[in-house]
Amino acid sequence: MPEQLSQETGRARGALPFGPAEVTGPSMVPTLHHGDVLLVHWGARVRPGDVVVLRHPFQQDLLVVKRAAERRRGGWWVLGDNAFAGGDSTDYGVVPEELVLGRARLRYRPRAGQRSPFAVVRWALSALRPVLADRSASRRLRAR
Repeated sequence: MPEQLSQETGRARGALPFGPAEVTGPSMVPTLHHGDVLLVHWGARVRPGDVVVLRHPFQQDLLVVKRAAERRRGGWWVLGDNAFAGGDSTDYGVVPEELVLGRARLRYRPRAGQRSPFAVVRWALSALRPVLADRSASRRLRAR
């Protein structure tokens, strides 16, 4: 199942180069979780290992988030970080360059009703993190 983004994502993409996107689904666990909010840099240059937002090749009204593993002839080979979730290039092949819309820069994890002081502190320390490129993505791809 592809990692989906909320429908507001399409409306938020305007003249601004950055915008929010809410993640739904498990395909990017452990990097991203259901309910995380991404700060997306629309139109940013993509490099192997980056977490990207793209239009699903077969259902273009659906936006998904995946990791750009490597550039191939015709576009990008994208993979989810959760190998058991599916919904990536192993299912639909290379994603054309024009369907890759932006690059995730930051991840915000909303508070999930923690009550203990320890849980609140733990959440505060992990709530806002940069979304880093995984340079080993293409090595993992070749290993499959």
